[in-house]
Amino acid sequence: MDLDFSELRQLVAALDQTDIAELTLKNPQFELTLRKATAPSQAVVLSSDAAVSAAAVSKSSMAPTVAAAPAAGGVGTAATAGEPAAPPASTSDLYEITSPMVGTFYRSPGPDESPFVDAGDRIKPGQTVCIIEAMKLMNELEAEVSGEIVEILVQNAEPVEFGQPLMRVKQS
Repeated sequence: MDLDFSELRQLVAALDQTDIAELTLKNPQFELTLRKATAPSQAVVLSSDAAVSAAAVSKSSMAPTVAAAPAAGGVGTAATAGEPAAPPASTSDLYEITSPMVGTFYRSPGPDESPFVDAGDRIKPGQTVCIIEAMKLMNELEAEVSGEIVEILVQNAEPVEFGQPLMRVKQS
């Protein structure tokens, strides 16, 4: 049984709509356990040796905590996400672009290249605004709104948490 990122996202969304607290799927290639947490954080645990890569799980914006371990029982890695900070009252009219995952924030596609956006730049939906590196994968973050970048809240190559505000946009 192969499980791609889209199917994993649908499974997490379906689980969220039910009273089921834990769901485990097993086959010879992988074991996937989804648990609803009673605290603000959720967990997704994946043990795999072939079919589903932990990298696909790292892209999930629905799972602030991701832990992966080899099926042979080896040591895995874990990343814990913090609480998103509440925006100051004075910025309530601004849209915040937040990190969909734990990783490293990059403003440009490469060290010697210009940033995707700067404060004052106009953006449109679908435009790449930054990269979040997670588990050696470069995940481009695209704007969901159009407007003007008012503030960039994170320094280049700085670690970010799930839900952490990255930029503020004055929508147009």
